[in-house]
Amino acid sequence: MIRVQLPQPLRILARSERMVEVQVAGAPTQRSVLDALEAAYPMLRGTIRDSKTQQRRPLVRFFACGQDLSHDSPDTPLPEAVATGAEPFLVIGAMAGG
Repeated sequence: MIRVQLPQPLRILARSERMVEVQVAGAPTQRSVLDALEAAYPMLRGTIRDSKTQQRRPLVRFFACGQDLSHDSPDTPLPEAVATGAEPFLVIGAMAGG
């Protein structure tokens, strides 16, 4: 099981707790985790990534094990600590403004 931590706006939309768990076959990647998350919580489709292009939304960031994974390829394997459930995959809403 992969643990995913969601920001407050997505928790409200998904009617979930802060931490959710999803099952991923094989080595987890951003793509496979987000696919599983959207399958378990269909109301999140299009909120984290564009539903047509599958590109990450501009003000959404991904972190794991203290690393910003936002610009990594969606098919890069996530850290082993995420794969084992020791660390969560974090979905963070970024801030913009001046």
